[in-house]
Amino acid sequence: MRNVWIVTKRELGAYFGTPLAYVFVVIFVALTGAFAFFIGNFFERGQADLQPFFSYHPWLYLLLVPAIAMRLWAEERKAGTIELLMTLPISTGEAIVGKFLAAWLFIGIALVLTFPMWITVNVLGNPDNGVILASYIGSFLMAGAFLAIGSCVSALTRNQVIAFIVAATLCFLLVMSGLELVLGFFRSWAPSFIVDAIASMSFLNHFELISRGVITLPSLFFYFSIIVFFLFANAVVVEQRKAA
Repeated sequence: MRNVWIVTKRELGAYFGTPLAYVFVVIFVALTGAFAFFIGNFFERGQADLQPFFSYHPWLYLLLVPAIAMRLWAEERKAGTIELLMTLPISTGEAIVGKFLAAWLFIGIALVLTFPMWITVNVLGNPDNGVILASYIGSFLMAGAFLAIGSCVSALTRNQVIAFIVAATLCFLLVMSGLELVLGFFRSWAPSFIVDAIASMSFLNHFELISRGVITLPSLFFYFSIIVFFLFANAVVVEQRKAA
């Protein structure tokens, strides 16, 4: 854990050492607020809740999280610093987890900075704060799953643009898999268990369940399994690159 924490501090410091961190935070906070107030009709709804605020998080993460993840390994490979990183007295797993945690904490900081929205609804009415807390937890877990996918893809290429496009596409497919438009296509020819399996892979379905205040074990298992699987795949890719 000491080595993981060293890598995490190094990476987190690197984020805030460039304008990228501040640009991301400003864009995230501004867009979530704009979508909630203007597109989500926050005031017109007449309800003291953050449903319009959280409903757009999956779609924002589709662009913003791959933009954060694309530099995790692609930049190291392009700059040639990955060889230096791998010669340090840390394991591949420690480096991967450290980088992932730094990026996840960075996204978490951006999420924490939206807390004035939570304060606003408590000033305007009497919301169910348990549901809001569950929604923040679900949003953070979903961001972590997106980030794990992006980290794995970033290790496959030294081109950050390609890493961004591929990661965003994979995340988009996992979000869309729960929509009726997609499921209707499969229902016409696939057995019901296949349709149910596709629906269960949807980020959107699990997040909507949590954002209603229902934190279930299957939803938690889904997000953590996505994170663990893609970080494991990330380790396999990096080890292969080292061997080559």
